[in-house]
Amino acid sequence: MQFRQKALSKLQSPEEIDLPVRFARPQGWLVLAVTVVAMAAASFWSVHGSVSSTVSVPGILTHAQGSYVLQSPVAGQVTEVLAEEGEQLPAGAPLLKVRTAAEGSERQGEAADGAQQGESGGEEKGEQTSGTVVRTIAAGRVTALVATIGAVVTTGANVAVMERVDDAGAPLMAMLYLPAGNGTALPEGARVDLTVQSVPAQQYGVLRGTVKDVGRTSQSAQQIAGFLGDGQLAEQFSQQGRPVPVLVELDRSSRTKSGYRWSSQDGPPFAIGSMTLATGSVHLADQRPIDWLLP
Repeated sequence: MQFRQKALSKLQSPEEIDLPVRFARPQGWLVLAVTVVAMAAASFWSVHGSVSSTVSVPGILTHAQGSYVLQSPVAGQVTEVLAEEGEQLPAGAPLLKVRTAAEGSERQGEAADGAQQGESGGEEKGEQTSGTVVRTIAAGRVTALVATIGAVVTTGANVAVMERVDDAGAPLMAMLYLPAGNGTALPEGARVDLTVQSVPAQQYGVLRGTVKDVGRTSQSAQQIAGFLGDGQLAEQFSQQGRPVPVLVELDRSSRTKSGYRWSSQDGPPFAIGSMTLATGSVHLADQRPIDWLLP
């Protein structure tokens, strides 16, 4: 009660009635002004400004028609390989020869007959390479040769991987695989920056492209393997579930060695090939910050 009485008596004292009232210090007015200006600028930016966001998607450089796995129609031993990896072949071109067990027995019989004829003074038969010829199904480039000379294959065994492309100079595309459950819708026409695994990005920059088509449904690992001709890559792209395929068209340029447009002026001083891993940074549509607050 003693302190309360002192406070009341001080309020009732007329000694300081004529002193001016100080509402705020100059420093306080400055802080208030800065706060008001900052809030006004933030409000203006939230309505008239925009924010660009990106999403990173793994993928690979390839041709739009994809690849196929060539299988042996017979069981036997590979006696001859008639093509090389990277070679462009037309449809129906011979790829390798496989000698079956029946053909091997027949060849041994012919050799025995030739030896008998030689002993009796007859003409020797020249040795001929026999075997079933494995041919390409469609025109394309040999991306992998699984079978080698001397290898034993079974019926239906994979012997080669062919990339479907009619012309060796056909432009590359990028196939991205958006992980399942990402929840991001990629619009057609969106800009894409591709970091190519075989090209140092710090030195030569990134490859430019545009989203051309977005798959309507997700794909299984089997479907991806059927398109790429590579089961391991299919498993890699499906680690987070069934992904959605996104086709990216690369920007062409006549001024670069690779024939495509890069973030640097010249890009890498070498050509880039198909079946090269890449990561696409897809630029989504710009949004106003206020849209994040509105339902």
